[in-house]
Amino acid sequence: MKYEKCLQPLNQSATMLDPSTQLRPEEIFEGKLKTEFRNYSVDSSDPIKERVKKTYYNMHTNQTVQFVRSRMAEWLQFNKFKMAIKDALIKLNDIVDESDPDTDLPNIVHAFQTAERIRADHPDLDWFQLTGLIHDLGKIMVFFGEPQWAVVGDTFPVGCAWGDSIVYRSTSFENNPDGNDSRYNTKYGMYKPRCGLSNLTMSWGHDEYLYRVLKHNKCKLPEKALAMIRYHSFYPWHAGGDYMYFCTNDDMEMLKWILEFNKYDLYTKSEGVPDIGELWPYYEKLIDKYIPGVLEW
Repeated sequence: MKYEKCLQPLNQSATMLDPSTQLRPEEIFEGKLKTEFRNYSVDSSDPIKERVKKTYYNMHTNQTVQFVRSRMAEWLQFNKFKMAIKDALIKLNDIVDESDPDTDLPNIVHAFQTAERIRADHPDLDWFQLTGLIHDLGKIMVFFGEPQWAVVGDTFPVGCAWGDSIVYRSTSFENNPDGNDSRYNTKYGMYKPRCGLSNLTMSWGHDEYLYRVLKHNKCKLPEKALAMIRYHSFYPWHAGGDYMYFCTNDDMEMLKWILEFNKYDLYTKSEGVPDIGELWPYYEKLIDKYIPGVLEW
C-alpha cells in the first residue's frame, strides 16, 4: 500500500488517539494490540496518563520560535561536557520518559529492546542496530537543567500552524503566544512550500540535539541513520501525514527508512528486559566502528 493512501482524514471524535494507528496492521505484540500503543486518552485516575498530559501541555505552551532559538544557542556550542557513547547510554538508566504512555522502565532498557529487535530482523545492518541503541541519547539533556517537556515527546515545527494530528492539539496550545503571531500562525508561517524538512525549525528536544551532536563529532553513521534519529519523534509528519507540503523528494525517500525504524522504536516497549551486561561487548564494537572515542556534547 502506498503511504499516501493511508493518510485518510482523522475521526474528529477520537482526537486523543494517536493518528499513527491508521498506518498499523492490527497485530498483537507483547500481549498488546498495536493500536493500544500511544494511547493519549485523558484519564485523571491514571497517574501515567496524567503525567503524559502534563508534559505535553507544558511542551505545547512553551515551545515557541523564541524558545527554540534560545535552546539552540545554548546547546549547539557543544561545550556542556565530554562523554563517550557508552557512558551516555549508562546515564539513560536514570531517565524515565514522562511523555511515554507505553513504558515506565528506564530509557536504557528501551534502547536495548529497540536495538535487539532490529538486530533480529536486520542482522546485516549493524549501523541500523546501533541507531536503535543510541536514538534517545539526546535525553541526556535532562541531567543538565532541561525540563523533560523540552527534551522528550513528539516533535513539531515551530514558526507555522500546528498540525491537526499533534496529540492534545485541540486544547494544549491555548497559551502558546506564537498562535497569536501573524508571522507564525499561518499554514506556511516563516517557511516556503517544499522548502525541505531540514529547513524547518523543530520544537527543541532530544532528536535534534543528538543529530547535531553526531554531526558535530563527525560520526560515521550513514545519512539515513541520522535522519532516523532527527525525525523519529516527528509523529505528526511520519504517522499523521501533516506537513507534507514542506517535503522534498528526498524527504519522501527518507520517510521509508523512518517508518521502518519507527516500528522498532514503538512496538518493542514491553516488560521483557534484555540482558544488557551480556549484550555490551557486541554493541561496544559497533560504537567503536561508527562513533568512537569521547564526544563533545
